[in-house]
Amino acid sequence: MRRSQVTTVSLLAALALTACTNAKDVLDPSAVTPPANSAQSSPATQGMSATTSPTTTSPAPAPAASTAGTPAQTAALAKTRLQVAPIVGASVEAAAPLTAELQTRARQRGVTLVGSADQTATHVLKGYFSTMSEGKDTTVIYVWDVYDPSGNRLHRINGQQKAPSVGSTEGWPAVAPATMQAIADQTIDQFTAWLGSGGAG
Repeated sequence: MRRSQVTTVSLLAALALTACTNAKDVLDPSAVTPPANSAQSSPATQGMSATTSPTTTSPAPAPAASTAGTPAQTAALAKTRLQVAPIVGASVEAAAPLTAELQTRARQRGVTLVGSADQTATHVLKGYFSTMSEGKDTTVIYVWDVYDPSGNRLHRINGQQKAPSVGSTEGWPAVAPATMQAIADQTIDQFTAWLGSGGAG
């Protein structure tokens, strides 16, 4: 696992460079265009009846937890090489704490993250985000599609995270870094749970 730390650090640097070169709210959307057989409108606004329960607070990242499970589950996690595609819909400022926490949580869970040029990825994670402001709260709606290297969608993770807005603004400027970090934690936890249930096949 020590070698994966170097890989994840280089991945974060690559993601940061990607974020710095995109000044708009959508980070390189051409890189995350869903296949023709999937819905063309933003997944972050669809299928929310199956979302996870909203979290009303933004919990601090949990301490490193062991990847408990059967030997087969542990082996599935160990051989997983996850590539995170550029984020669609979130601002550059909001995406930065998300991507940083994704790599931290993945390392805690025993999953190796790889860069966009790595040809050994076993799974590709593509995220679509939107916000909704209600009074003093802002809700971040998110959808992650998990693909195999050939572009076949294997799994979907979706949910929403509600937290008090930052300042008097709306939209992405009102989203605190802790909110995005909580989403990253939930995403990796759900991804590893899916893998552990046999989703790696």
